[in-house]
Amino acid sequence: MDINYKELGLTEEELFSRVDHNELESEKITAPRYSYWKSVFRVFFRSKVNIVILGLLLFTVLFAYIYPNVTHYDPYANLMNGAAKHLSPSKAMAYFGKSIHWILGAGASGEPTFDAIWNGSQISISLAFICGAINMTVGVLVGAVWGFSKKVDAFMMEVYNIVGNVPTILIISVMAMLFSPSFWTMVFALTVVGWIGIAYFIRTQVIIIRDREYNLASKCLGTSTFKIALRNILPFMTSIIVTLLATEIPSYISYEVFLAYIGLGMSEMSLGRLIYQAEGAMVTPGWELEFWSPVAIASIIAVVLYVAGQNLGDASDPRTHM
Repeated sequence: MDINYKELGLTEEELFSRVDHNELESEKITAPRYSYWKSVFRVFFRSKVNIVILGLLLFTVLFAYIYPNVTHYDPYANLMNGAAKHLSPSKAMAYFGKSIHWILGAGASGEPTFDAIWNGSQISISLAFICGAINMTVGVLVGAVWGFSKKVDAFMMEVYNIVGNVPTILIISVMAMLFSPSFWTMVFALTVVGWIGIAYFIRTQVIIIRDREYNLASKCLGTSTFKIALRNILPFMTSIIVTLLATEIPSYISYEVFLAYIGLGMSEMSLGRLIYQAEGAMVTPGWELEFWSPVAIASIIAVVLYVAGQNLGDASDPRTHM
């Protein structure tokens, strides 16, 4: 098709100009700067549901740590006062006066149920975070080396085959019975073998990517197995690790509540211990809040931790950053 360039109002020099070839300029790629964690948070906070869930999680955790320290909770302050025990919210406020402490009534020792719940939440959340930090750190590091080193794999598979065939709850129960029931005893019981399942999962993921070209090149250059696993493999598994953490932390709260409910929990007044002691109140008219309040708070904490972690794990997947 013939085009009359004069109709465009442009000279031939303006339409056609020589472009010099520059090798350095041709190597430059014009693309926006990419930041992994900025993209993670951008994707995560894009959803209003995630903002609400994260806000609820922060409020629950902060309230559990700040409120008991501000109020100086004493569970036995009214132990000798028979009239202060097993009171409904309305009766407790009528007896002690209107206060936030008595909005859920009074328990078996005359203690404010509201204060007892948040004191127990602090203990249960601390247990979950400490166990999660220990198990995830050990499990991820061991799993990375386990999946990359064939010598370690041969040994660890024997260990896993022995420990993995024993029910986890049975191991935890035995550990809790062998030692005095305390906070750190429960931490030990939940972490002594709790990392093995995590390590095996990470090992499986590492095997998938360990034989890629850049890992083989690093190995040929003499890079240690630990350094290859730490720098070449684990960064590709961030979303998997975050998702795994989201399932692990709430599970420790569930374990603690279950063990306390069957009488193997720690001596501290955790949420599980509160539920265990208020078991009889579940079917007693007027006392139901003593049982269902810690059950509700434990459920809310576990669900919020799980949902927030799962959504953060999804946002950690680079494929969602496009």
